[in-house]
This record gives sequence, structure tokens and C-alpha cells, in this order.
Amino acid sequence: MEASAARPEVPVAREAAEAPGDRLGFAVDPDSLPDGLVVADDTGRVVCFNAAAARITALAPEQALGAPIERALPLEDLEGRRWWALTDPYGGLATRRGQPERNLLLPGGREVLVSASYVRTHPTGPVRRLVVTLRGTEARRRTERSHAELIATVAHELRSPLTSVKGFTATLLAKWERFTDDQKRLMLETVDADANRVTRLIAELLDISRIDSGRLEVRRQPVDIATAVGRHVQALTANGQAPERFLVSVSRPLPDLWADPDKIDQILGNLLENAVRHGEGTVTIGVSPHEKGTAVTVSDEGPGIPEESMARVFTRFWRGSKRGGTGLGLYIVKGIVEAHGGTITVGRGPGGGAEFRFILPVSAPAYLTQ
Repeated sequence: MEASAARPEVPVAREAAEAPGDRLGFAVDPDSLPDGLVVADDTGRVVCFNAAAARITALAPEQALGAPIERALPLEDLEGRRWWALTDPYGGLATRRGQPERNLLLPGGREVLVSASYVRTHPTGPVRRLVVTLRGTEARRRTERSHAELIATVAHELRSPLTSVKGFTATLLAKWERFTDDQKRLMLETVDADANRVTRLIAELLDISRIDSGRLEVRRQPVDIATAVGRHVQALTANGQAPERFLVSVSRPLPDLWADPDKIDQILGNLLENAVRHGEGTVTIGVSPHEKGTAVTVSDEGPGIPEESMARVFTRFWRGSKRGGTGLGLYIVKGIVEAHGGTITVGRGPGGGAEFRFILPVSAPAYLTQ
């Protein structure tokens, strides 16, 4: 049934929108769609205006239904030109099938993402239905801001070590004979440390890319988590931390743990380094069996994390009260734990400081489970 030029009843709008669902054996209510949906008939009058479209445009459905599409959606491009006059869906090329998604403006300068589809009874026939989808730009803007922040952070973090590397190498090349062997060694050690810093940053960026795209690979092997904890504590004491600052508690027997040993080292290294750098007092590391696998807690006796910041700890760029670092470490830790099928939480420890707890489930490599 074709809709006439007169104001259609709401059931007509529902019929047009529900037809695809009916073919699949279920009905789709346009108001249940997350995006705005506007459908116009062959005369250009609106026959469907769902709840999301009303929310995005701030126009009541009863005002839009039956109105010409250009009046219900007075869209302009970013240069102020009227979009319907530019695209001319009913009078334009008969081979056109729609319009790709683009940024357009509603009255008042509100930006929306709009795409359109032209429904024809045959490929070059007249437009029988004009289907327009609307989306807000908030999610895209958040993503763009996140990418901009990531670029700015990377540029800032790279500038310092690369400047140092460039300065020391240029000095050594220009004035090699003027320096003693000890001075040369000090400069080269500084260059080596800065190169390691750049390497770590690049590795973090690769991890973020894999986490965001769901491509983080986990190569499971038998892992002795207690031995791994001891190895990290020894490394910290070798670098100048007092041995008495660490308390390791292991409750045995522990279940067999199949995990990626390199990524487990990443988790432990990040959590212990944070506890040493940002916490105070004794750093307690607990390893114990859990009903789902193995639980590891890392806590300190510092001021802890404010309650209002708890929800942001595992987000990008969170650095807490003390500046320094990229703020990406805990975001990566959460991604690695979840890639293993585990969970990680943060709270307040018995000593008043921060307490991180992650649980790794019992699992096995793929070749043992197939």
C-alpha cells in the first residue's frame, strides 16, 4: 500500500519500517532502534519519525509526521547550504541509491551524522521511500578527543628521550677526543636508557592498538606465578629498594596456571612499580588459590586512591595525584588480564593504601582443549 500525500496514520509508518523485520519472522519497533530513523513516502512527506530521531532533533514526532522531509529535517552542510536542495533525492539522478554518512547541521548549529537510502521499485525508477538515519556526534567526538590526547601524550613522551639521544650522540661525534672514557660511558648509558624508554613507549602503543582492536594474542604456557613475583621483587631490590619493604605471601597449593609469561611479567611489573613509586610503607603481594583460578593482590600503605577516582583508574591517561609516566600502564594491564579471561579490581588495602587484585582463571592451551 502506497502512502498518499495526505497526513498518514502512524500505523502506515510502522508498516514501512517493519517490513524488513516481518520477512525475518519478527517485528521491529522503530522506537527500539538506537539511531534516529526518518522515513518519507514517494511525495516526500514523513511517515516514520522514531523516538531517537525526536531526541536528536528535539522535534516531537507529531510535528514531523506528515510534514515535508525538508521541513521536518532542515539540514544544512558545514558551509551553510541546504542539504535537500543539494542532494535532490526525488528529482536527482535515477541511478542514485542514497547518500553516505556525513556531518550536517540542524537549526542552532547542532551537528549530526546523517545517511540516506533511496528505495526504488526498480533500479532506475522513482523514489518510493526515502530512509534517513541520524546519529549524534558525541561518541565520535569522544573518540577523536581520545586519539588527540594519545597523539599529544606520545609526542610529549617521545620528545624528551629523543632530544637527549640526539644531544649526546651529536656531542660525542663532534668532540669525541675531549671526553674521558668515564664521561663517554656515562653519556652512552644515558642514551641507552632513553632508547629503552622509547622502546617501552612503542610497545605500549602496540599493546593499546591490539587491545582496542581485539587482536591481543595470548600464548599460554605453564606459569609459576609465585616464582614470577619473587623475580620482580628481586629486580626491585637490586635497583635500590630495601628488601624489607616487600612482603610476599603465597598460599599453597596453587592451581595450575596457563598464561602468557611475558604478559604476566607486564602485569606484575606495572603493579609493583606503581606501588613502589606512588605508594608508601610495605608493599604486600599475596598469591592465593581462588574458586575461579589464581588471585594476586598488590597493596601498599600510602594515601591510596580517592573514591571518586576509583572508576577512572583503568582508563587511558589516568595518572593519579602524582604526575609522570604516560598514564597508559593500568589500561594495558586491564586489557591483558581480560585477554586471559580474568578480572582486575582496585580498592583500599588493609594498610590504607591502594590494593589491586587480579584473578586469572584456570585454563589450558588450545591444543589441549580441542
